[in-house]
Order: sequence, then structure tokens, then C-alpha cells
Amino acid sequence: MAGKGQRTVVVTGSSSGIGSAIARHLAGEGWAVTGLDRVAAESADHLAGEVLVDLADAGAVQAAGHRLRGHHALVHAAGLMRTARLDALDPADGDLMWAVHVRALTILMQTVCPAMPAGGRVVAVGSRTSRGAAGKGQYAATKAAMVGLVRSFASELAPVGVTANVVAPAATATPLLSRGDRADVPPVTPPIGRFIDPVEIAATVSFLLSPEAAAITGQEIVICGGASL
Repeated sequence: MAGKGQRTVVVTGSSSGIGSAIARHLAGEGWAVTGLDRVAAESADHLAGEVLVDLADAGAVQAAGHRLRGHHALVHAAGLMRTARLDALDPADGDLMWAVHVRALTILMQTVCPAMPAGGRVVAVGSRTSRGAAGKGQYAATKAAMVGLVRSFASELAPVGVTANVVAPAATATPLLSRGDRADVPPVTPPIGRFIDPVEIAATVSFLLSPEAAAITGQEIVICGGASL
């Protein structure tokens, strides 16, 4: 339950990985965080509330979005990766990633953003691979679509004082790196000699949600440890 005057934010994918790091970081900065995920967080002491929903289910996402109207910010950190080369990919994997990365974000912005007050914020967690990567064609396509979606909605929301941006990390130190469904495309260590820390992504998201970031909108902020150089 948010306190009077407390800033409120919805964070998808809040039970693990990058989403969990973002939720904990924002809670530590005084935000009332509502987690949105298909499974409950093992430890939810930092959450003001938790909504269990399968983000691949459009109807369920829409219902959840209407319940969450009135929040000051939305962070879409939920994601998954299915990798395969062109001759072996499964179109169903692409459909699933599209549903979670793009369709769910569309529905949540459509339902949550209209009720946001001036100063509202949206941040989506994309990927450095949005420009293309061998073996990750369908994943990269959904992350590229996310950038186009957010930039388009940012232009519509700017006149009402709501910003929308994408934070796009390179390989990040989460359990996703060792998942068997991406074994054919192993992660590449960035030039800085280590993977991106989820806390670094969380701190960037926190800044984009702050009043000091009011003039930043429609941008893709890449956190790649030099991988894009």
C-alpha cells in the first residue's frame, strides 16, 4: 500500500533477474513498487503489492492494466530469449517473445498511461541486440519493435508531460545467461571484461524515472560495457 504522496510504479518481471533488481532499487529509493509477474517473488518485503499475470495472455494483461491505472510510472522489464539460427528457428518462439516484449507493453501503456499524472514515466528494458545478432533473429526483432513502439508512444505522450524510453543492456549477469534454450548462442563478455550488473541497469532506470530526466524521451539508452564500439 502506497503512503500519501508516495510515488508509485509498476514493474513487470519483478520476481527475478533485471526486473527484481529494478524493483528492489526503486523501493530503496522510496517508490511504492507493484510487481507484475506470472510467479510470486521468493521475497516480496520490498513490494507494496504484487499482481500475478501471464504476460503472454493479452486478456489477462489488459485486466491487470486497468487495475493498475493511476500509477506514476511503468517499467516493463519482463522478458525471455529463445535463440536459433535461421534454418532451425521455431516461429512459435517468435510469437511468444512478441507477446511478452511488445504486445504486453502496448496493452499496459494503453491502459496505464492515460491516467498517469504529468511527470509520468515509462521505461522498457530492451537489448543491445535490437540492431541484429546472429542466432537471435526473432529476439532481436521483438526488441527492435519495442524501440519503435516506445519512440512512437513517446511522441504522443510528450505533450501531456509523460516520457517513455528504452534501456538496452548487453549480456547481463542474470540466470538467463545460462539457460539451456540459448545454449547455441553463448553470451559474449563485453570489452570491460565482465557482464553488465543488473544494479547498473536499475540505476539507469531510476534516473529516467526522476524529475531530472524530464527532457529525455523517445531514447534508447545502451548499457553495453563497450560491446557496441
